[in-house]
Amino acid sequence: MTSRTKRTLWSVLAVVIVAIVGFAVYYFSSIYNQLNNLHKEGANSPFKNVQQVDQVRASEPPKWEGTDMVNILLMGVDGRGIQKGEVPRSDSMMVVSLDPVKKKIHLFSILRDTYVDIPGYGKNRINTAITHGPNTAMKAAGDLLGIPVQYYVYTDFQGFIKLVDAVGGIDFKVEKDMHYTSNADKHEYDIDLKKGMQHLDGKTALQYVRFRHDAMSDFSRSGRQRAFLEAVAQKMQTTTSIANLPNILEQVNPYIDTNLSVNDMWKLANVGYQSAFAGSEQVPPMKQIVEKNVGGAQVLTVRDPEELKKYVQDIFNNPPVQTQEQDQNGTKQPDSASSSKADRPSFTGGNKTGNEDTSTQSTPKTGQKEL
Repeated sequence: MTSRTKRTLWSVLAVVIVAIVGFAVYYFSSIYNQLNNLHKEGANSPFKNVQQVDQVRASEPPKWEGTDMVNILLMGVDGRGIQKGEVPRSDSMMVVSLDPVKKKIHLFSILRDTYVDIPGYGKNRINTAITHGPNTAMKAAGDLLGIPVQYYVYTDFQGFIKLVDAVGGIDFKVEKDMHYTSNADKHEYDIDLKKGMQHLDGKTALQYVRFRHDAMSDFSRSGRQRAFLEAVAQKMQTTTSIANLPNILEQVNPYIDTNLSVNDMWKLANVGYQSAFAGSEQVPPMKQIVEKNVGGAQVLTVRDPEELKKYVQDIFNNPPVQTQEQDQNGTKQPDSASSSKADRPSFTGGNKTGNEDTSTQSTPKTGQKEL
């Protein structure tokens, strides 16, 4: 090999190294900037009208050293029909628990009509807690589950649509035909899905997680939401999504608010990538639910709050064996909707939901509007 050839090879290698370093700098700086902008402040905050009151009621999140279990409240809201500056009630509430020692991730979906103490505001459905700010919502969710909730992530319909589209959609098995129309929304959020394996984009994925017009209403919907969120999380761990992360974050950034710092996000992402999904549960579980009429509205009360907290701790320590219970309609339902992978919809195919009711227009038990 001549000296000239060697110089040429070294020059090419140097260009390649510079290009790789340049891409790495761009990649990580883009991610950092997008993550840093997820926390909205001042006029950009969705809680600008309640933030001052809310901050008085709770301190800043603790410094997380990566060893203690961390709990994050995920809230999806429906902002249709609200006035400017108002905070809508949460359409879905989930708590993600990450254990950095056991490398396990648990997912709890909270039934939105659960009647609880809203700290500082008396008793109400838990989905009203967010209207008083994220700290109040975190405290209400934490009190219900018996665990500290340190962080929150808040988004709306558009944020969900953008996320699913940004990861390229999800291949997912829809367990039954789903149909619902609404003149009030000028049919913008109509639901029309067919049973079977499908590629769901943002809009059709929103239809799937919103559908509640079957015999079990929000009970079956919460199971679908957990299953789909698990599918999204797995898609986010693929090489393609990781490489496209700056663009994904750019797409969803305008629609998300969180109190997570960039440093905590890095640590949590590292823990999450190394951890295994340990299961998902409905809270309260079916055996803990008592339906009551309060002020003319149907709500869900907890039979024994302390037993519910023990149930959550038992899941962390040793996930319970799922049992079958008879619901009010005579159909056997899981103790916790979607706890078993065999009883919930899947984005990998082959699984069925435990609820194969084909009714698509029944009225939800709570009597609330479709959200």
